[in-house]
Amino acid sequence: MNKLKLLSVFVLLGLFIAACQPASTQVAPQTVGEYQPSRPIPTAAMEEPIEQSSPLATQPIGQFPAAQPTPLPQPTFQPPPAGFPPADNYFRDYGLNPFVDTREDHLSTFALDVDTASYSVARRYIQDGLLPPPEAVRVEEFVNYFEQEYPSPPEVAFGIYADGARSPFHTDGTYILRFGVQGYQVPDFARSPANLTFVIDVSGSMAGETRLGLVKRSLELLTEQLGPQDRVAIVVYGSQARVVLRPTSGSDTRYILWAINSLKTEGSTNAEAGLRAGYQLAWEMFQPGYINRVILLSDGVANVGATGPNQILESVRGYAEQGITLTSVGFGMGNFNDVLMERLADDGDGNYAYVDTLAEARKIFVEDLTSTLQVIALDAKVQVDFNPEVVARYRLIGYENRDVADEDFRDDTVDAGEIGAGHSVTALYAVQLWPQAEGRLATVQLRWEDPNSHEIHEINGNFNRWDLAESFAETSPRYKLAVVVAQYAELLRKSPWSWETHPYELQDHTNRLVQALPADPEVREFRDLVWQANQIGALGN
Repeated sequence: MNKLKLLSVFVLLGLFIAACQPASTQVAPQTVGEYQPSRPIPTAAMEEPIEQSSPLATQPIGQFPAAQPTPLPQPTFQPPPAGFPPADNYFRDYGLNPFVDTREDHLSTFALDVDTASYSVARRYIQDGLLPPPEAVRVEEFVNYFEQEYPSPPEVAFGIYADGARSPFHTDGTYILRFGVQGYQVPDFARSPANLTFVIDVSGSMAGETRLGLVKRSLELLTEQLGPQDRVAIVVYGSQARVVLRPTSGSDTRYILWAINSLKTEGSTNAEAGLRAGYQLAWEMFQPGYINRVILLSDGVANVGATGPNQILESVRGYAEQGITLTSVGFGMGNFNDVLMERLADDGDGNYAYVDTLAEARKIFVEDLTSTLQVIALDAKVQVDFNPEVVARYRLIGYENRDVADEDFRDDTVDAGEIGAGHSVTALYAVQLWPQAEGRLATVQLRWEDPNSHEIHEINGNFNRWDLAESFAETSPRYKLAVVVAQYAELLRKSPWSWETHPYELQDHTNRLVQALPADPEVREFRDLVWQANQIGALGN
């Protein structure tokens, strides 16, 4: 029996409902404060005019068979010829979360993260026949790349879900708990109108079909999704920043596409100037009640003007607080700065993705456009309160650079994560239990700011020992997928908690997942990536 448990929901109209399954706990939302934004021009607005170059100015389905399934045919894969890893890629090692004794600290607090760039970056490495650097792997971004199939909460803002079972990859009694947050869906036709400012890196480092060429094709896809209620502007930067498209109705597709296709590479990389110009133009377009967003498309390199993340962020400080959010989208491999792109998105109250193929661009800018653009929660934080009488110790798998001090959970001045419409966010915990202990495992608490009313909301729910599945085989396919994907990421980043896992054991799990989820192409691609990684030795211990 599947045991995905709904822990709590928050009703948009101020009501609350009980969890729909018998074991669920009723919880009531809390409104604990109000935020009144000011409307002065942000202090970082440019004082100089911008150069203008032209007048354009669940219940998841299915179970694994009890008997050993017939092995699927293995993908045909010939590793590319051995070559040199791409030079001048910048990643940061945030370390690994340790196991924590609940008698010393029973609270685990972190900012939610819907970024997916780490998975796409690793995929690019492996498909090129290379081992991704361990520091490029962020487990939570691997897990959150995939559909989780949490039920969409009807007429409510969020549902919190939980399930768990013994880990199939460990022999020390470890359980893996999955806690999920599912936001309400916004149909594409109901999306708020958008004011979008594209800030495009056209420096010399962006030359090539996988860089500026792919940027153009990605923006063509996005442009085709816009309507007359939307507006688009374009700023480009090389050595200097300039406007190539003034605010233009989304219905004027030919005009926008002309501006996009006219772009050519030029000069060095003055990212600071580009962002300053882009934010100023976005501020000129700003309309309350609209989606006001800057979309940065770049390889993240900055070699002219301010080049450090702190300096660049200083030049645009204040805009996110006024409601202009940032999506950063990375392109290219070699001379790519993952650290800057992620930091900009985090501080810009947005999200970070990496586009390595046109299919990935279609996923971000077509299939998931509304969730990419429309934010339904600001500064979202989760705090898990483990019961020391049942849980002996725990480890948060991933989220190393999303840590929030426990005492800051209810400090609403602390920056956290943003959630888009329809987004789900998953966190996995490895836990070890006291023998024979029964009762509450943990209380999960979610706190966020409503982007429209700026009210603060908090909900919570309990997950109990008896809510665990009897075995890993009895869990849902999506729970299995999350656990297997996380272990794949642990292997890639050489985590000590992956040492018991043989690469071909992982491969066997992916074959079963393809059988359990035959309609999901991303699961098939994941199976192929595991196979390819084994072939090139990426998962060797």
